[in-house]
Amino acid sequence: MLAVRDNRDRAAFAALFDFFAPRLKGFAIRSGAKGGQVEDIVQDVMLTVWRKADQFDPQRAQVSAWIYQIARNRQIDVMRKENKPVPEELHYEVEDEPDAGQILAVEQEAEHLKKAISRLKPEQRAMIEQAYLGELSHQDIRELTGLPLGTIKSRIRLGLEKLRHELRGIR
Repeated sequence: MLAVRDNRDRAAFAALFDFFAPRLKGFAIRSGAKGGQVEDIVQDVMLTVWRKADQFDPQRAQVSAWIYQIARNRQIDVMRKENKPVPEELHYEVEDEPDAGQILAVEQEAEHLKKAISRLKPEQRAMIEQAYLGELSHQDIRELTGLPLGTIKSRIRLGLEKLRHELRGIR
């Protein structure tokens, strides 16, 4: 993000786009956006990130928090335009900054999760990464891999059970 902000680095922006676009798409869908709205919201958010990169301050927020705040605001704008009620989860005010303890806890949980995922069988790990990190539907995974839907669902279920077991002590 700093390379985008300071140098208008297109390659750095492309990497940001590749990383955040699928996650923003999932966020928009979970927040109630439909069909073409989702793509429009993602495009608008990332265009705003490019245009307003100079406003990003790493002392005030993490990159992800800054981008998701832009997405949240854009989602509210879209819903207001269509006179739809804003989902409850969007009514909450975002805290200015999480405290150091919260940040450390999230980082530790993320590290535990990475280690647990790395210990899964490769075929389970691949299915979970595609479904949850890549935000692909089971049907999309079937088309991508050619595997039967039942196999995909079983691998995801077994992988998630193992993750639940390994992560049970966290929190």
